[in-house]
Amino acid sequence: MSKDLRVAIIGAGMAGILAAIKLKEFGIKNISIFEKANGVGGTWRDNSYPGLHCDVPSHHYTYSFERNPNWSNFYSSGPEIREYFEGIFVKNKLEQICLFNTEITSLSFKEGLWEITTNKAKTYEADIVIGATGVLHHPYLPDLEGINNFDGYKFHSAKWDHGLSLKEKKVGVIGSGSTGIQIVSALSGQCRHLYHFQRTAQWMMPLENGSFSDEEKLLFQDPKNLSEAMNFEEYFDAVEIYSQALLDKDSIGANEIAFACKENLEKNIHDEVLKKKLTPDHTPLCKRLIWSSDYYPAIQKPECTLITKPIKKITNEGIELLDSNLIDLDVIVFATGFKVDQFLRPIKTFGIDGISLDDYWKEYPKAYLSIAIPKFPNLFLLNGPNGPVGNFSLIDIAEHQMNYILDLIKIIRKRQCHIDVKTDITESYERDRAAAAKKTVWYTGGCTSWYLNAAGIPASWPWTYKDFKKEMSKPDLEAFELIE
Repeated sequence: MSKDLRVAIIGAGMAGILAAIKLKEFGIKNISIFEKANGVGGTWRDNSYPGLHCDVPSHHYTYSFERNPNWSNFYSSGPEIREYFEGIFVKNKLEQICLFNTEITSLSFKEGLWEITTNKAKTYEADIVIGATGVLHHPYLPDLEGINNFDGYKFHSAKWDHGLSLKEKKVGVIGSGSTGIQIVSALSGQCRHLYHFQRTAQWMMPLENGSFSDEEKLLFQDPKNLSEAMNFEEYFDAVEIYSQALLDKDSIGANEIAFACKENLEKNIHDEVLKKKLTPDHTPLCKRLIWSSDYYPAIQKPECTLITKPIKKITNEGIELLDSNLIDLDVIVFATGFKVDQFLRPIKTFGIDGISLDDYWKEYPKAYLSIAIPKFPNLFLLNGPNGPVGNFSLIDIAEHQMNYILDLIKIIRKRQCHIDVKTDITESYERDRAAAAKKTVWYTGGCTSWYLNAAGIPASWPWTYKDFKKEMSKPDLEAFELIE
């Protein structure tokens, strides 16, 4: 191990940028960011579909050390968030340490070092590897008959074709998660006709997205004023209530959310047939809650049609339904989400004695506190398996996790050692996590969703926000083995 620790970061998205900045502040000089694409921003770089915005309040979806007083709206658009990350990347001169268009193909722990192989047939070495690959970066396409037969235009929402004019097109959007809802809300009335193919109705919370005035932005230039406007105590109280609602579908918070969702549907959908189609058959919060005040008005426009009959297959002309009706289309958009169990994969990763990460994750991905994997020393993950992906702001999560990792790196630097989480501790933690997850609304709410892993267990943090902060406040060194 070199005295000047060499740290490799995988990914130049939100978490990778955070890791690089914090490592530099920590005094680590030898840092490399490996980015498979030609730009930064991760999911905010890859996704650029119409209507894209964040459902976390703008001022809370920022790094705590780099607040942005100039947000345009209460909830920021995708392009503005991407610009925020790009600006911070440049401000911190991270282009000097970032290897763009460099995809890691394998990671191997050999003789106390991580050997890194890339698509450019060049090998690197690192003492520490931080995986900041994110969760939503491998697009998922449904297994539909004839998916390659369509003669029109088709693409996944994360690969939007901005060169294509939709004005005179008949467009079909498959998928009714947050992405599908945002796309339909934005495109309704903007094309010849829009068909929304819904497999499962979703509960929606109203979300009025107002804008900040020039006077407010000027006021926010003073950090004290911005801090007061962010009202941290009220915000984190709301986060705690939300997490309690996820843990107990009979809690006061859960009942309030359920009432607001049902009232939103009742007040805004007037046609009883359409209302029935849009009424979910599961408990609110069972699936990722959708925040929108735009969808219900959009789906009721004459140029928009909700399709709830199951899809039989895709044909040359469009989409054939199970009842044999054919919907003639010019464009098909797959708003069908991502493969959420990949994390580091498809990187071939090998730990102590050649143990394969694919083998360890054969049942489903697991990691101690979402950060460390046994037999993979000095390898740490940000927003790794079973973290609070559906609970809190991902930036806030990553900052807490990064502070935790820095505490471990401090030991590595001082002792010139490797840190490996213990197998029995990890397995015990995962048993407790899985048991707790089966008590959450994701499991008891009567639905299937992308929150459920291959074993049918919710793949997320099943405790409160306060519990998360407490766990991240300081590593329990009894859980780790120090390899000198």
